[in-house]
Amino acid sequence: MRKAETVLTFVKLDRFIPNRSAMDFDYARYMLTCRKGKENPIASSPSSQAYRKLLEEALNMNQTRILAFKNKPVEAIRNDIPTYHQAKSAKPRRYIPQTSERTLDAPDLLDDYYLNLLDWGSKNVLSIALGSTVYLWDASDGSTSELVPIDEEMGPVTSVKFAPDGRRIAVGLNNSEVQLWDSTANKLLRTLRGGHISRVGAMDWNNNHILTTGGMDGKIFNNDVRVRSHIVETYRGHHQDVCGLKWSANGQRLASGGSDNLLHIWDSSSTKWLHRLEEHTSAVKALAWCPYQANVLAGGSDRCIKLWNTHTGACLNSVDTGSQVCALLWNKNEPELLSSHGFTQNQLTLWKYPSMVKMAELTGHTSRVLYMAQSPDGCTVASASGDETLKFWNVFGTPQVAKPNPKTAPEPFAHISRIR
Repeated sequence: MRKAETVLTFVKLDRFIPNRSAMDFDYARYMLTCRKGKENPIASSPSSQAYRKLLEEALNMNQTRILAFKNKPVEAIRNDIPTYHQAKSAKPRRYIPQTSERTLDAPDLLDDYYLNLLDWGSKNVLSIALGSTVYLWDASDGSTSELVPIDEEMGPVTSVKFAPDGRRIAVGLNNSEVQLWDSTANKLLRTLRGGHISRVGAMDWNNNHILTTGGMDGKIFNNDVRVRSHIVETYRGHHQDVCGLKWSANGQRLASGGSDNLLHIWDSSSTKWLHRLEEHTSAVKALAWCPYQANVLAGGSDRCIKLWNTHTGACLNSVDTGSQVCALLWNKNEPELLSSHGFTQNQLTLWKYPSMVKMAELTGHTSRVLYMAQSPDGCTVASASGDETLKFWNVFGTPQVAKPNPKTAPEPFAHISRIR
């Protein structure tokens, strides 16, 4: 078989696939029986050599292959043939601008982590508190107006929050009062007193009538702005400054964060906390409910973003961001979360949800980015920083326009009256 092995090596076959119908057994037998004679050749006469040559030609033994494919081997699969995944068109990655599209001066903006001085109403008007004055910026035409200057003994302003109607705005003050203003008419509607005993740093509306306020005294009140005795419910659980308040979209759950490093989840049907979460290591100010999963809450504290299941109280994920987390916003159009940070980069970071993979970092502020607000269409984010600037970022892209439903064919004989 040495000769056969030499031949196989010469043609460089990649594997041995036997095919009996293509084998020449007569030639194989001849090679086996004549092996000894080949290794020890004996001198033969010219007549014997001629006979052997004629015998080989008669048996077709002068071929070079013993084993062969009956049919031509199938060619290897070409790499240039597109697979299913290649043929399937991948969704193009959205372009995320790395610089702000607009920058406004914000002199006298308080560099205080525990306050909430920026909000964007449903009427596309942005409110910002600068010292003891609240200013309104109309995003539709870029005009700026002064809503209210607060007396020095009452101020400065410590929080602002638009009602869902986009017209009324609540203004929290350093002297524990909350003023309710008509932003269109520049008119003071009423003042809420008698609840807090120190500054009101966090507020949120549950609907157009219930305003929830959190104070430095650790107390949280539900205020019905329609009635004279406005305090209708009290939540007790924090023993230090309440700096974060957020109602869920359905109005059933309230999240509150404080400088006591505690995060509480409250149910609207009870004033007893549903969950008391103690895993955060510093003040919990940044809070945001997920718009795609009603039971998921994002909470920011120190260097960490935690995702919570508010049904069970379990921590779903925890991400070390490397710097102080000041504010959180969800993208309304894509599964993404935006966070704002402090030292060292003072950046905005965009995260992919739920993997929490970093998608982009937006820099431009020179001091910690304390406040963020989102436009009504969900595309633009405004950020206010201790560097006394207000920047606008087109970070969430353009919302997808819903495709109109195809017109259905009219029902035949629809114009004919029916007898029932």
